[in-house]
Amino acid sequence: MDVPLWLALIVVGALGIKFIRPPWWLVAVLLLGGFLLADSLLAPVIDTAISK
Repeated sequence: MDVPLWLALIVVGALGIKFIRPPWWLVAVLLLGGFLLADSLLAPVIDTAISK
């Protein structure tokens, strides 16, 4: 069964929010921080660290 990555992330995120109940500001900061970090100069370093 092939599940798209975006669907898996939505399901995991929804379950995490439902069961762990983090504050909404923390969720927003993590999403915004990840988005900004993906477009920064550190993106290639993070990519090589994750892919190995």
